[in-house]
Amino acid sequence: MYLSVQLSCYPLKEEYKQPIRDLIARLEQTGLEVYPGRMSTEIFGGYDEVMKVLSDTMKWSFETYGKSVFVAKIMEGDRRPK
Repeated sequence: MYLSVQLSCYPLKEEYKQPIRDLIARLEQTGLEVYPGRMSTEIFGGYDEVMKVLSDTMKWSFETYGKSVFVAKIMEGDRRPK
């Protein structure tokens, strides 16, 4: 099963830009298709891999930068930009 995900991260700190940059860089190293945008990042791949990456990445973010709010829209299917 293929997933399309739109992920937004809102670090709860004054210096919020670096945690977001690091999160995107970490996602880009996973081998999944990652398309950063100005308001959210789109992620595409197989269900098991995407869900593992989301779990691992959010855990890493909490452990590294502390409190953040994550908003994810997850859809079954291929919604990659053409």
